[in-house]
Amino acid sequence: MLAILQGSISLGLIWAVMAMGVFLTFRILKTPDLTVEGSIILGAGLCARMIAGGANPYLATFLAALLGCAAGFVTGALHTKLKIPAILAGILTMIGSYSIVIRVMGTSNISLLRLTTVYTFLENMGLSGRNAVIVLGLVIVTVIIAVLYWFFGTELGSAIRATGNNRNMVRAQGINIDAMIILCLMISNGLVAMSGALVAQNQSFASVDMGSGTIVIGLASVIIAEVLFNTRSFWGRLVSLVVGAILYRLIIALVLEFGMAPTDLRLFQAITVAIALSLPMIRERLAKIVFVGGSKNA
Repeated sequence: MLAILQGSISLGLIWAVMAMGVFLTFRILKTPDLTVEGSIILGAGLCARMIAGGANPYLATFLAALLGCAAGFVTGALHTKLKIPAILAGILTMIGSYSIVIRVMGTSNISLLRLTTVYTFLENMGLSGRNAVIVLGLVIVTVIIAVLYWFFGTELGSAIRATGNNRNMVRAQGINIDAMIILCLMISNGLVAMSGALVAQNQSFASVDMGSGTIVIGLASVIIAEVLFNTRSFWGRLVSLVVGAILYRLIIALVLEFGMAPTDLRLFQAITVAIALSLPMIRERLAKIVFVGGSKNA
């Protein structure tokens, strides 16, 4: 059980980086973005290719994040400049990403076994592989939460949040809505690509199909965090995302441990997200039933 918990925490922390990216578009910008399934493999593929070629893993991870930003820029430009619906723009970028990542990697799969990664430094200090991921993951998510909290408290960050809340009002204030949308998509997909790079180094390989289902994992983490914590503060929402990502990985690990066939995992993920998305509505209806019942008794 301890091994399952450690594995869930280590995976949850690095997938939480991706969940934060999904949160920015899904909740802050209120724009559905399927680019994430492409940007995560772009980040993983570029990072793996550079590390396999002898590059510094920290530099490779940083450049992977920048490539994710570029994917977000493409989606944003398709949506704002060519007036393609956001969900279709994300799909187009996602589809194109598969061809690009194969060009970058030169193959469909790159192994990172026995190569230096961002976790190697901590492993050389005596930490186990999982503990190294946990320590570095905690550092990374703490820094990202602090930076996002600071940025979205600035004038520019507030303009992005306002764009998601009321675009007509923001337009009336003279703010460039297109620029805000593109910037948010770039930040979001940069985080997703960074998560892909961290995941690839943790599992010691990168593959072109590792992005499949990414949006479901991100949405599940976001919804679980919102249902369990229901906090209004931006800081609290970011922290709850980390806990939500860890809990999601723990749920997946437990159902596999209890005998669920790996082939059924995608169906379970879809059902989990559907239930999580419907929980606010179910809770609201139950509250009405209780209220009506209480009124009758009174």
